[in-house]
Parts: sequence; C-alpha cells; structure tokens
Amino acid sequence: MAENLKLGTLFIVTVMIIVWFVGQGLTHENYEFFLSLRLPKVLAIIFAAVAISASSLVFQTVTNNRILTPSILGFDSLYLMVQVLLVVIFGSTSFWVVNVTNNFLLCILIMIGFSLFLFRFYFNRQHSNIFTLLLIGIVCGSLFNSVTGFLTMLVDPNEFTVIQRKMFASFNNINADLVYWSTIPLTICLFILMHFSKQLDVLWLGEDNARSLGIDTKKLTQQIMIVITVMIAISTALVGPVLFFGLITVSLTRELFNKFQHRFLIIASSLLAVFLLVTGQWLVEKVLTFQTTISVIINFAGGSYFLWLLLKNKIN
Repeated sequence: MAENLKLGTLFIVTVMIIVWFVGQGLTHENYEFFLSLRLPKVLAIIFAAVAISASSLVFQTVTNNRILTPSILGFDSLYLMVQVLLVVIFGSTSFWVVNVTNNFLLCILIMIGFSLFLFRFYFNRQHSNIFTLLLIGIVCGSLFNSVTGFLTMLVDPNEFTVIQRKMFASFNNINADLVYWSTIPLTICLFILMHFSKQLDVLWLGEDNARSLGIDTKKLTQQIMIVITVMIAISTALVGPVLFFGLITVSLTRELFNKFQHRFLIIASSLLAVFLLVTGQWLVEKVLTFQTTISVIINFAGGSYFLWLLLKNKIN
C-alpha cells in the first residue's frame, strides 16, 4: 500500500511539473504560439524519458547487472554513424536527411537489422554468454565512434553543422512530426514489455533459475533486446544520445520503491524519468538561462553516480 501511495504521489508531482512547464507565461493572446512550441518539446521529453528508463530497466534484468545500460551495446553510436554516413554519401540536403520521417524509419530499420544480425550470430553459438555479447557491443560501439569521428573530419563545415545537431542531446530543436511518428513504435514497445513483465520478473532471479521454472531465456532475451534497440533508436532520434540517464533513473527507482514486479517498476521509472527531465529542462531554461545544456548536467551527475556505484560495489 505504501508503494502505491508513493507511486501516486510521484504521478501527481510529475503531472504538476509538466503543467507548470507548459503553462508558464501563457495568456489569452499568446497561448496558441507558446503551445505550438512547448507541446512537441514536452512530448519529446516524455517519450525519450520513457524509452530510456524502460529500456534500461529491462536491460539490467536481462544482463542481471544493476550498473549496465543499453548504451554499452553501441546502438546510440550506430545511430550517429548512420546519420554521418547519410550526410557524407547523399549530402545534407538529400531526401534521406531532410525528410525526418524517412530518416527516422531508415535508422530504425538499420539498427534493427544490425541487432538481428548480432543476436542471431551470437545466439546460434552453443555456449553463449550475455557478457560476451556486451563485450561485442563495446567493441562495436568503439568502432562506430571511430568511424563517426573520422567521417566528421572529412565533411564540409556547412554540412558538419547538420551532423553536430544530432550528436548532442537537445530539447530545443524538436521536430513535431518526428514526435508524433514515434508514438506508434513506442506504444508497441511498451505493450510488449508489459506482456513479458511476468517472465522478466522470473528472469531477474537468474538465468538458471528462470530456465528451471520454464522460461525460454534465449528466446526472451532476443525479443527484449530487439525491443530495447527500437526504444534506443526512438530516444536518440528525438533528443540525441543521453548517457547515464537510464542508470540514474533505474537506480533511483529501485532505491525509492521496494518492489520487484517489472510492470510496476516500468511505470515508476518512467514517471521518475519524466519528472527529472522536465525539471532539468526547466532549470536549464529559467535558472541557468541556457548557459549550459541538460546533457552536460546529466553526464556530470550520471558519471559521478556511476563511479560511486563502482566504489560502493567494490567496498561491499
């Protein structure tokens, strides 16, 4: 009962901060203009927060590790590399770069294709280990970053500005069409996670225990990883790469709520992520007056928190 009360309180506080963020300075004369700018931004923040938190939560369940996040597989690096390749091959004014919908769909298809290739190549082995897959992801992420860095040195400076907007998290250049297009795939991903929530509860007990209880861990891991891939593509396409944010939200959720059911934790972590992102963006705009970006704050806080977790686990 206490956990449900805390979840209800978090929901109310999150709704209040969203209403406050959207409603600042609205009058009868300017509300249409301000809402046309703020609603896509708020929706992008909500979608990105939900995608990052939910994917990080189930990723930690699949890996059975509380300090890992999906960015370790290198999918956000793959997204950035695809964007750079499109600009280098077709130019910054090409159909695949200018049209955000086609750009978004193409990137998702490429990322899903890569994940299917990676998982099928990996899971077909007789003795597969999830940590070997993580190591492959780290190597691929480093490769993608190297290719991206090399190609950005070759492009025209005018075209580099197009790439630069996608390389850093930003909530100030949101495309409304892209926000609305991402609603369908994100809803499908959340529905799938909720459908597998009970199996994920069992998987959190460990792969051997889950297998002994009748869970097809190999098939479940493949399906969840594909869903994680789509959710990372959605969040990266909307706001850019946001490192460590998933680690912060999931860890705080587990500290605040003494629950293990994934259906509950997905909702709780999503609400907390929305609250943190909206509050952080409000601080950047109103308190810090755009002197920094929210990605800088997240990376600083998340990096410090990650080091603290490593030291804590080492001490324990």
